[in-house]
Amino acid sequence: MSSELDQFDKKILQELSADGRLSITELSSRIGLSKTPCQLRLRRLIDEGFIEGFRAILSSQKLGLDHIAFVEVKLTDTREEALKSFNDAARKIREIEGCHMIAGRFDYLLKVRTRDIRRYRIVLGEKISTLPFVASTSTNVVMQTVKEDSPQLLASAD
Repeated sequence: MSSELDQFDKKILQELSADGRLSITELSSRIGLSKTPCQLRLRRLIDEGFIEGFRAILSSQKLGLDHIAFVEVKLTDTREEALKSFNDAARKIREIEGCHMIAGRFDYLLKVRTRDIRRYRIVLGEKISTLPFVASTSTNVVMQTVKEDSPQLLASAD
């Protein structure tokens, strides 16, 4: 079971979410702890799942992958086995950057990233539309990304 986060844990998470490449020396300096306690806290935060990993943030524009579409997906069946089948298949499509089950007028919202509308049309027709139990899709194309961040640690309201 996870422990409660104190002010130092929250500072560690905040600093690393802004720059995951901080050295332990720099991190400990920023949060006001010596290196050993900082390292122990960091290890605990990783072990308890507060930190799931570290990765490079790639430039989708430089990679030529700046076409984003949000796809609403309606399924023909929403029983547990159908959902599992859809989920497993969706995870295998590399162009699907995010897949969220939704409570509303459709069942899933997918974030799909491709190099252009032509490639998106192929991904939609040959991959997304052929996923298990897909009844229909509706596409919303992004014209401009105004803000996109990783999750931020919010201060508790108490």
